[in-house]
Amino acid sequence: MSKMEVFFDYSCPFCKRTHADLVRLIKSHPETEIEWRPCEAHPRPERGPHSDKCIQGMYYALEHGVDIWAYHDLMYNACLKGRIDYESIDALANFAKSILDAEDFKAALESGKYEKIQLDGNDYAFEQSGVWAVPAFRKNGLKLDAIEGVGVSGKHLEDFLSKA
Repeated sequence: MSKMEVFFDYSCPFCKRTHADLVRLIKSHPETEIEWRPCEAHPRPERGPHSDKCIQGMYYALEHGVDIWAYHDLMYNACLKGRIDYESIDALANFAKSILDAEDFKAALESGKYEKIQLDGNDYAFEQSGVWAVPAFRKNGLKLDAIEGVGVSGKHLEDFLSKA
């Protein structure tokens, strides 16, 4: 079993598109274990909406055995389809109640339990792993980075999975 790090941001349309490719392609690579590395493409204090609460929620989901693929789908939809105010913990909890305990989720995010790991994830991606743009992938010493404003094509991801 080899690990592949997947760097992404729920508010990134290129990440959402590549996530769909990953869902399709990973089935052909059962030897690959995914290590999710969410990071904000535009962290605070930069302007604009922030996906930090969605990212913190991912750590809650992992810790509580929530179907992570379902969580990813929900958060991409929350951020990119404009359905909810994804900076609001109340809105996120209500939006995700079909797959997790909304009250417990809300309490965990309000407590700040996952804030440090989320901030450390930004640092790990951009300062330690050399990520310039998301989505980005790391496996067996190889790197696949997005082209800013373009992303990663399904073909590039497929080639990366086969080589790494």
